[in-house]
Amino acid sequence: MQESPILFGCMGPCLGAGWGLGWPLQVGEEGTAWARLEHPGRSFIPAWLPRSAPFPVPAPRGCHPNLVPTGPPLSWRAMEGDSTLQLHVFDLNCWAIRYLSKRRQERVRLIGDVLRQERFDLVLLQEVWSEQDYSELKAKLGGCYPFSHYFRSGVIGSGLCVFSRFTILDTLLYQYSLNGYPYMLQHGDWFCGKSVGLVIIKISGIIFNVYVTHLHAEYCREKDAYLPHRLVQAWELAQFIRHTSKAADVVLLGGDLNMHPEDVGIRLLRGWTGLQDAFAEAKHFEGCKDGCTLIPNNCFTIKTELLPFPLGIRIDYILYKAISSFMVKCEELKTTTGSAPGRDIPFSDHEAVMATLHIRRHRGAASATLSTAVPALVDVVTEARTEVGVGLRAAQRQRYSTGRLAVLALLLLLLQAAAVLGTLAGLGGQPFPKLSFSLLAFLAVGILLLATGLHLFHTIEVKMLQGTEEQMRMALRVLQERASDG
Repeated sequence: MQESPILFGCMGPCLGAGWGLGWPLQVGEEGTAWARLEHPGRSFIPAWLPRSAPFPVPAPRGCHPNLVPTGPPLSWRAMEGDSTLQLHVFDLNCWAIRYLSKRRQERVRLIGDVLRQERFDLVLLQEVWSEQDYSELKAKLGGCYPFSHYFRSGVIGSGLCVFSRFTILDTLLYQYSLNGYPYMLQHGDWFCGKSVGLVIIKISGIIFNVYVTHLHAEYCREKDAYLPHRLVQAWELAQFIRHTSKAADVVLLGGDLNMHPEDVGIRLLRGWTGLQDAFAEAKHFEGCKDGCTLIPNNCFTIKTELLPFPLGIRIDYILYKAISSFMVKCEELKTTTGSAPGRDIPFSDHEAVMATLHIRRHRGAASATLSTAVPALVDVVTEARTEVGVGLRAAQRQRYSTGRLAVLALLLLLLQAAAVLGTLAGLGGQPFPKLSFSLLAFLAVGILLLATGLHLFHTIEVKMLQGTEEQMRMALRVLQERASDG
C-alpha cells in the first residue's frame, strides 16, 4: 500500500463512539489496519481527525474509498511534535507547443498515464499551451486529481496548470509586466503571457499557497538581452509571493525559472522570500547529477546549447518555506533521467522534478521572512538593481531611436502631402510618377505605424524598469537601516 498525504502519528486504539469502535478491521498490503465504514455514501474522514474537518480527504492510494486508518481522533492542536504531514509534489515543463513540439500528443498521453499511476498530491505543469491538451489531461486524471485549474493569459496562454488531490479554495493569476519583445518572433515569449499562478489549498487544517510559474527563457548566456526582463519577473514573483502568502502556513513554488542556481535572479528570489531549494535541502536525492533538468542525454534537447555544460543545467525548481508555526523538510527529491520507463521518448525536453515534503508543527517562533543574511541580501539586491539599470538605459536608447524614426516618417509624409497640394494648386513642376509616389507614401505610413508602436512599447518598458529599480532602491534603504539597527 503506497503512502498518501496522511498524518503519521502514534496509532493506538480508537477512542470514543463514532471513531471506529465496533467496525470490522481489514489489513492492508503492508499490514496497516483499516476500518471499513458501514454507511455507504458518507465522505471519507480520517479517524484521527474530528468529524468537523473542513475539507475532503481522499482515500489512500490503492485502498477502497470507504477504508480509513484506525487511530485516535487527533487534531493539529492536540498533536505531539512528531506528527507529520507527507506531501508528494510533481513539477514538469511539458514542452507542449502545438504544431511545433515533437511527438507532443504522444508525450502528453504518456504524462497523463504516469500521473494517474503514481498519484502525486500536487502536480505543477508548465508549457501546456493547448487547452485541448489540458482538457484531455483533466479528463484522464479526474479520478485521482479531482481538482485542477488552468491559468489563461497572453495571446496563446500562460501554459500553467495545477492538478490537486485536495480542494482548491481559491486561485489568482499575475502576468509579469515585462516579457521580451513582440518583434522577436523566433523566440515568442512575448506572446505567451508569462505569469505566476496561485492556488490556495487546505490540507489537514494547513493552508498551502502553491505557486506555479515560468520565467523568460535565456537564449544566449554570453549576451543575455533578456536578463533585465527576467530579473524584473523574479522581483515581481518575489513580491507577489511575499504579499499574498501572509495568511498561509506553507508556501510552495514550482516551475521553470530559466535561471541557474547561482544566478542573481535565483539568489534574489530566494533571499527576498526566504524560500528553500528542495534540491539543496533534500535528505535523499535520486536522478541526474547535480539535479540537472536540461541534460544532453535527452533526445529533445538542443545539444549545441549545452556544450558549455557537459552534465546539463538545473533550471526547474521546487522551492518551499513555512510561515507560521510549522516546519517543512524535503525528505526526498527525484528527477527523471531521460526516456520514460519502457518508452523510447522522455516526457519532455525538461526532466521532471518530484519532491516528498514533510510538514510538522513545532513550538518555536515563526520562521523569518528573509533567509539570507542582511549584508549578503544587500549585495544581491544591489547586483540585481545594477542589471536592471543596464536594461533601463538600453530601453531608453531604443525608445529614443524608435521615436526619432517615427518623426522622420511623419516628416516624409508631410513633405509628400505638401507636394500633392502644390501640384493641385499649380505651384509645382513635374509631379512624381504616381506609382513611385504611392509606394513611398505607403512605406512612410508603415514605418510611422511600426515606429510609433515600438516607441510606445519601449516607453512602457522604460517605466516598468524604472518602477522596479525604484522598488529595489527602497528595499536597499530598508535593508541598510535594518543592518545599522542590528
